[in-house]
Amino acid sequence: MEIKTVGVVGCGLMGSGIAQVCAEAGYHVRVREVDEAALAKGLGKIEGFLKKGVDKGKVTAERMKEVLGRLSGTTRLEDLADCDLVIEVVVESLAAKREVFQALDALCAAHAIFASNTSSLSITEMAATTRRGDRFVGLHFFNPVPLMKLVEVVRSPLTSPEAFEKAAAFAESLGKTAVRASDKTGFVVNRLLVPYLLDAIRALEEGAGSVVDIDEGMRLGCGHPMGPLTLLDFVGLDTTYSIANIMFDEFREKRFAPPPLLKRMVQAGLFGRKSGKGFYDYSAEPARPVPGLV
Repeated sequence: MEIKTVGVVGCGLMGSGIAQVCAEAGYHVRVREVDEAALAKGLGKIEGFLKKGVDKGKVTAERMKEVLGRLSGTTRLEDLADCDLVIEVVVESLAAKREVFQALDALCAAHAIFASNTSSLSITEMAATTRRGDRFVGLHFFNPVPLMKLVEVVRSPLTSPEAFEKAAAFAESLGKTAVRASDKTGFVVNRLLVPYLLDAIRALEEGAGSVVDIDEGMRLGCGHPMGPLTLLDFVGLDTTYSIANIMFDEFREKRFAPPPLLKRMVQAGLFGRKSGKGFYDYSAEPARPVPGLV
């Protein structure tokens, strides 16, 4: 069946972005959050993002009204029952995601495709808890969703070719580039990116260079838009630590093992931009390296 109505479970940073790009692409979107406060905050992010576009002359007021008109919010999973595609964007916990999909499986029509936005967890393990493993995929978006052009479309051994291609076509209908991946931990991007980021932390630990030296070396020497330690602060050190642990548990290779410095920083609450401090202190402009990390 044609995808016309999209459900999004979770309206945080990623969920609100996914809901926005789906509505912008012409889909009717129902986004679900756990309570009214979280829902209002998420929908407010979408409206705020579009309003900035209007203020800059990139989006007309009519276009903003049209996009918002295709969006509706709810605190009830039951309101996603008639969606053709449901994208899960809850906390990066296998137990939490499986609980959501088991509930949705009992509610949604047989034709509906389920997708998880997970960055590292097993699509197969989630799919196996439902009765629609053949219609279960990964759709891994990147932050910030309205600006980043990539979506990893992930198939498990259970995913049918038809559902996989329909999911890829859906991603491309959002104006994204779909990269097809199999259900291997980390998929394509994190499989390559996470060891690089962890090596940058090890280089700092071992005295290869300062925070600024390492970042500027990779930015100017390799043409990267930002250095690895700046990127870690942007992604979130806690998020990277969690992904690294999942990947190390899967592969048992040193390159995926979180360095001691990363563990200590997470324990200290130095998560990066989200906490105000990581490798850099963001309390003032420009951000300055945090002293005394090594």
